[in-house]
Amino acid sequence: MNVTVIGAGLAGSECAWQLAQRGIQVTLCEMKPEKRTPAHTTDSFAELCCSNSLRSDQLENAVGLLKEELRRLGSLILRCADETRVEAGGALAVDRHGFAALVTERVRSHPNITVVEGEVTDIPAGEVVVASGPLTSDALADRLRALLGADSALHFYDAAAPLVSAESVDMDLAWFGSRYDRGTADYVNCPMSGEEYEAFWQALTTAQEAEVHGFEDKRVFEGCMPVEVMARRGHDTLCYGPLKPRGLRDPRTGREPCAVVQLRRDNAEGTVYNLVGFQTHLKFPEQRRVFSMIPALHDAEFLRYGVMHRNTFLDSPRLLDRYYRLKSEPRIAFAGQMTGVEGYVESAASGFLVGVETARRLRGLPPVDFPRETAVGALGLYISNMSVTAFQPMNINFGIMPPLDHRVKGKRNKNAELSARSLAIVESIKEEVLV
Repeated sequence: MNVTVIGAGLAGSECAWQLAQRGIQVTLCEMKPEKRTPAHTTDSFAELCCSNSLRSDQLENAVGLLKEELRRLGSLILRCADETRVEAGGALAVDRHGFAALVTERVRSHPNITVVEGEVTDIPAGEVVVASGPLTSDALADRLRALLGADSALHFYDAAAPLVSAESVDMDLAWFGSRYDRGTADYVNCPMSGEEYEAFWQALTTAQEAEVHGFEDKRVFEGCMPVEVMARRGHDTLCYGPLKPRGLRDPRTGREPCAVVQLRRDNAEGTVYNLVGFQTHLKFPEQRRVFSMIPALHDAEFLRYGVMHRNTFLDSPRLLDRYYRLKSEPRIAFAGQMTGVEGYVESAASGFLVGVETARRLRGLPPVDFPRETAVGALGLYISNMSVTAFQPMNINFGIMPPLDHRVKGKRNKNAELSARSLAIVESIKEEVLV
């Protein structure tokens, strides 16, 4: 029994691992180092192209629940993330290079996985999982259009935030702290006065953008919106988004500033920080000019500028079932962001489910029922829900899971009970899943 997995990103690596752990021989095809997309900078598997954060690790948050489900069910991605985590308050952030290197080492050393380097331009015979990602190469994307139909692939644009060196941040104008002083003081907070914010906003909204064919504000996916696009939507929009000052009191004044830019550690050594929420496709000189107007970053050393790139996803409700299999040809499955799951953890979760269920089918076992009460199940049922009329990429959220059958006072308490319900189900099916 052999399965070909195309793509060694988060979803492909997770899928290959789950198959291999269940005795399935895997051919993992990865086009790096022969060819890279504009967003990739290393030859490692599971490269994090945007933020180094896997978001909240709290069970009152849906992505925190999804991570805990995957931990309990033997996810490779979560194990590697936990082993390479860097401090980020209540979030799970990782040393981006250490994380990718660890995933690569684990996958390459598995006796049931054979890595084949080079671009895949066609769908091979036999069992196949396409996890080529939102930056699928043109040749393979054309082949998928021919297979699925011209209207099966949609496009939106995604962006990555700049990185700065820690030593170049003026700590006389910034401070370490977390919002409302929760957890440890892991973020560098760069405040702006009203006048400073006004000048910054004016510069940001009029700065020159890099050429991106077909880009329009209305087509930007809301979960990864370029900061300049967000700024153009209103003078105070940023102050309710990535520059929100709530819960951040400047120790120099004892008051909340007008706006606060937060920097989050990007590597274990704490020498590199990223600008939280500052995905952008401004021209590189404009990024230096405008972002250096943030007082604490007046002499910032930019180690990487933000970039904008194409993302592709399928019309999954029409094409895929709850196990991410192609309805018209079940030997072919898809995993990762191209299915419409949005986010690192969600991509890993789709690869996990595809790997588990493909292995079970090949071994003659029935599928595991991941119900909508679980985060893993809710994602699979969302992307295959034919009643979804205007399908868009979706992060995991409690809104796609069934409500409780009783009232609970307070959102955090309600979410905690939803998580407890889910984890009880996961524990009840865990033995079956791990077979």
